[in-house]
Amino acid sequence: MPDSVELGRELRAVGLRVTRPRLAVLDAVHAHPHLDTDALIAAARERLGAVSHQAVYDVLRALTDTGLVRRIQPQGSAARYEARVGDNHHHLVCRDCGAIVDVDCSVGAAPCLTPSDDAGFVVDEAEVVFWGRCPACATARPADRSAHPEEGTP
Repeated sequence: MPDSVELGRELRAVGLRVTRPRLAVLDAVHAHPHLDTDALIAAARERLGAVSHQAVYDVLRALTDTGLVRRIQPQGSAARYEARVGDNHHHLVCRDCGAIVDVDCSVGAAPCLTPSDDAGFVVDEAEVVFWGRCPACATARPADRSAHPEEGTP
């Protein structure tokens, strides 16, 4: 995990000023991939003491716009953020607890998948979300599963 000096270099490399909120949020994203905005606000406040919701939203927008952070939003989930960028990896998402895990592309480099008809698009990325149950939820009793009751039994 990068230290503050390395995080500062990352920010400068994409033309962003190094500020305490940017360092705090970028550090939290590196330390805890796939956190949602509320959890990142809490992490930034833990480090800084006080920071507004808007400041964290602004930092996340800047980090995402410059490519330092990737925003993902699996169906039915709040937006989440990760610092693993530029490698076109995919995600495993647990239907019960919402855990998200990175998984490398199944076939080669980006975009790693080719559409059957690209309709003239120049495809540079493929985003795949694999859905299932994490090991802990898969072994839990069916009565213990309440996150997605509309899905029925596994």
